[in-house]
Amino acid sequence: MFRPTGFAELAGRRVGLFGYGVEGRAASARLAGVADLVIVDEADGLGPDVLVASRGGFEALLTCDVVLKSPGIPRRREDVLTLERHGVTVTSALNLWLHDVDRSRVVAVTGTKGKSTTTALVTFFLGAQGLEAQRLGNIGQPPYDPSIDTSSGWLVLEVSSFQAVDLDVAPAVIVVTSLGSDHVDWHGSLEQYRSDKLSLTRAAGPHHTLVAKSATLREVRDQIGGEVEVVAPDPTGLAEALGLIGAHNDSNVALALRAVTTLTGVDPTTLRQTVASEASRFTPLRGRLTLVATEALNGARVRYVDDGLATSVLPALAALEVFVDEPVALIAGGFDRGVEYGELAEALVSRRPPTTLITSGNAGSRLSDEVRRRDPALTQHGAISMLEAVQLARAALDHGGVVLLSPGAPSFDRYRNWEERSEDFTQIVRSLLS
Repeated sequence: MFRPTGFAELAGRRVGLFGYGVEGRAASARLAGVADLVIVDEADGLGPDVLVASRGGFEALLTCDVVLKSPGIPRRREDVLTLERHGVTVTSALNLWLHDVDRSRVVAVTGTKGKSTTTALVTFFLGAQGLEAQRLGNIGQPPYDPSIDTSSGWLVLEVSSFQAVDLDVAPAVIVVTSLGSDHVDWHGSLEQYRSDKLSLTRAAGPHHTLVAKSATLREVRDQIGGEVEVVAPDPTGLAEALGLIGAHNDSNVALALRAVTTLTGVDPTTLRQTVASEASRFTPLRGRLTLVATEALNGARVRYVDDGLATSVLPALAALEVFVDEPVALIAGGFDRGVEYGELAEALVSRRPPTTLITSGNAGSRLSDEVRRRDPALTQHGAISMLEAVQLARAALDHGGVVLLSPGAPSFDRYRNWEERSEDFTQIVRSLLS
């Protein structure tokens, strides 16, 4: 079976692009005029050159030499497996790019939570030293987009579990920030999700693997490849100077510092001093424990915090830990992708300060049921809109506290993406307080 190890090997080949989102469009631009392209998506109305999978598109993919699959399409779905059974090689554009690029200039960051922040930190720390660095992948743009020049400088690549499973070569440095439960519907099981997430560390080629110090990652040590180093959280308070809330960010900062010293060989003390002096220039990413507004309500302080990127249980748990001593009105729920909510429910009912849960969507209903089984007395409300959720949360904190959007679930039931949900929350809060 023909198995390409770079884009150049696709010249003159019949190549299918399965999925025509951001990644598919970038791959199409990269291969325009190089390969005979067959573009297929499951949605209709994407243009005259895009076939619909259910109306002849899949049959067209069967005629291809290679299919580049977009990350959102599950790797073990029956149609993907059927392509392979018919002798069609299924891989990804990101995998071909990794084969082509000088991997000694690449650091890949993955993890259930913290990967976006850590990717941003690594990029910022490199830039603070006057070094050229680009933030790419899941957080930014596909690195194989021809409009992006990756011929020089450091390349900081955020990698999701969807992407990791298709990668068979490793960059010079891999960072694993955390390991929890996520995307179980896509991967099929928690065990498969964790194996797929860590598969990047087991990819071919010499590489350093920097792993956060955590009990969960220690339990799966036998699944982690490369030259492994466990990195303890940073104890110096540098995360706070960078405007990052929460103890988990001490770990993210430590991993980013170690990644940069591993890549560049810079003295760790010198790097820390440089970062500290430039810390005020760092802008935390949206939707990651971002303080939206503060309100004086009945003589008490209410903070409104957007943690909208917490689309799984682990980051929602971390958010609750940040406000462990404060009353919290948690807005949670959304699209149900089958993760277990027992741990989050347990954290809610065991909190000492007053806690209110406002839920929406099918995921919210399941979380609500888990909480009710443990403590029927914990105050709960269902909300049919973000406006209602914010109003209910605000009313629950007449003696002060934190209105926390930390959904623990994706947004696809009502929004296009997490950014749209966070923007809705932010605009509603600002409107109510204006």
